[in-house]
Amino acid sequence: MLSGPKGCEEPSGTQCCVCGRRAELFDLPGRTGKYCLECSADIATSILLTTEIDAATLAGQDASALVTEFSQLSTSLLERAQSA
Repeated sequence: MLSGPKGCEEPSGTQCCVCGRRAELFDLPGRTGKYCLECSADIATSILLTTEIDAATLAGQDASALVTEFSQLSTSLLERAQSA
């Protein structure tokens, strides 16, 4: 049975859940996957940006700069995942 990114034959526990890279992996609170250093930093940043966007929106503040940053980060993560 195939498992992990791109259907690799080894268990995905040894690969980053985003990019598939074999590296030291890190857990993030509230997430089930494990991520390499670069992807874990980007995932953590996206979580913080989402929180800040929600807080700014609820406070009636302009969150467009945060939304732009989140969009750029999301695009970067998607490209990394698709190149795996």
